[in-house]
This record gives sequence, structure tokens and C-alpha cells, in this order.
Amino acid sequence: MFEQLSRSKFQIPSPRVYRQMSKIKRREMRDGLLFILPWLIGFFIFTFLPIIASLIFSFLDLRITDGILGRPQFVGLQNYKQVFTDPQIWTGTGGTRGSMWITIRFGLIGLPVGLFLPLGLAILMNSPYLKGSMFFRSAFYMPYIIPFVAAIFLWGGMLNPETGWINRALMSIGVPRTMVPNWANDVNWVYPTYVIMGIWGIGNAMLIMLSGLQGVPTELYDASKVDGANTWQQFRNVTFPMISPVIFFNLVLIVIGLFQYFLVPLVVNNGTGRPGGATMFFNLYLYKTFFTFQNMSYGSAMAWLLFFIILIVTLFLFGTAPRWVYYAGERRS
Repeated sequence: MFEQLSRSKFQIPSPRVYRQMSKIKRREMRDGLLFILPWLIGFFIFTFLPIIASLIFSFLDLRITDGILGRPQFVGLQNYKQVFTDPQIWTGTGGTRGSMWITIRFGLIGLPVGLFLPLGLAILMNSPYLKGSMFFRSAFYMPYIIPFVAAIFLWGGMLNPETGWINRALMSIGVPRTMVPNWANDVNWVYPTYVIMGIWGIGNAMLIMLSGLQGVPTELYDASKVDGANTWQQFRNVTFPMISPVIFFNLVLIVIGLFQYFLVPLVVNNGTGRPGGATMFFNLYLYKTFFTFQNMSYGSAMAWLLFFIILIVTLFLFGTAPRWVYYAGERRS
């Protein structure tokens, strides 16, 4: 019966019905394109054209100081050769590490926090034993809607080594002044400082995780209890597989965001790379190359290098997804 219904649903319509459907489809397509036309124009002008321009610039010798009357020369792959041999990117200079290594090193610290902390909070918010869960959900999400630059300045004041209330609170409980952290001005504390600032905006990821948790059928938990599964076994065999698409979604976004990490070191440490060059992230070095050193061609080549690195890492994540990401109704060989 089901197969007959399926065949009848997808059977070829008569010519008269087909002509009527095609008119409706054409009208729907025209109306849809009309509605998204402002977005298409904005995308073409502000996104697509700059992407194409940056690709062209990467093969030229062009600087902002040349002006509109300058005649850039075609240099082929010279900018890309320089990118792959630039010690500022890969090995570092003057005892500092390369900007790519700095980015990857910070990513290894920030990725687990950005992925598992929202998951843990979502599990807590989803607990039926937590009183006032709606209040806590709102409280965790509200910082996300605050402009991030304003939040960075707020955290900069709280983590000020001299006047910040966090260090004052530590000293009030007996921590000597010489032992309180110097936070963003200390090589050993600057990455934890950035991670703490990033925790401020995990409310959005928490809500996404929470929506995934609330979509898990309760029948699966009841069946696992009948089989004698404990809490950890329920999470491993029921919760994690069912919310793995949500975890994978957040994982991809976090990885892309970490490779593009830029705003916090620019505002907190003024984009100088202090302390000790530990905050000269790749995207910050790209920004300085383009706007401070005004080398548009080399900056464009760096941008395309970053694009291909993110693309390769993202494709790798999608390649590993079939091994641990489960989609309901999916058939696997």
C-alpha cells in the first residue's frame, strides 16, 4: 500500500496539470527572486566582487600608496611564494613564534572550551531537576547580544592587573600582589585571558546544543533504563549520537572562527602582538599587512592562503563526520 501511494504521489501529471504547475512554479520563482534581489545585489557588490578583486590583487604588485593612477605589475605567483617562505607566518622572528603556529596553538586551547562548555551548560539547562532554568537560559544568552567590542572593553577593565576587581578580589582573600595574574600582559596568562573573554559569548552555542538535546526522543531514554544503562551509558549511546549533528555544526563554526581570530588581540593588545609576540595571530598579521603596511597584493595572497587552509580543515571534518555523526533515518552501508 505504501509503495502504491508513493508511486501515485510522484506520477507524471497530465499535460493540462503540467502547464498549470509550470505557471505556478514560474510565478513562485519570479516572486522569490524579486524578494531576495536586495540580498543578491548586496552579496554581489560587497562580497563577490571583493573576493574576485582580492584574487586578482594576489597576482599583482599593488600597494595602497600607489593610488588610483598607479600601474600595478603582474608578478604571477611571487606573492604566494613569499607567503610560504615568510618566517613571520611559519617560524617566527626574534625569538617569537610564527603567526600560524600562534593561531593553531590558541585553537588547541580554545576549541575544547568552546565546544564542551556549552554542551555541559546545555545538559544542565535541560535537567528537569534545575529550578529556574528559563532564567538561567536567558542569563547565559544575554551577553551574546551585547556588541563584542563593548564586552572586550568590559573584560579589559575587570582583568586590569592594577584596578580590576578580579585581582582585587584575589588580594582580598590573601593572594599576594606579586602572585596575582597579569592577565593579558603576561605570556603565560594571555591565552587563558582570551578564553575567559570568549566564554562571555557561549550563550548562542549553548542554545543550539539545548535545542538538540530537547529533540532527543524520551522513548530512547526509557528503553535504555530498561536495559540497565547508567547516566554515562545513556549519554554515550543515546544523547551523543542523537545530538552529534548539532555538535558537528558547532565544531565547524568554532574551527572557522578560531582560524579567523582577530578582534580580541586587536582591541586588548592594540594589535601589537604583545606580550612577547604571543598575540600576533595570522588574521591580525594579515590585517596589518593590508592596512598598516598597505601591501594589498601580499595581504590578498595571505587571505587566500587562509581560505584554503580553512577549506582543507573543513573538508577533513566533513570527511570524518560519517564515522561519528548520526542522522536519524540515515542508512549506512
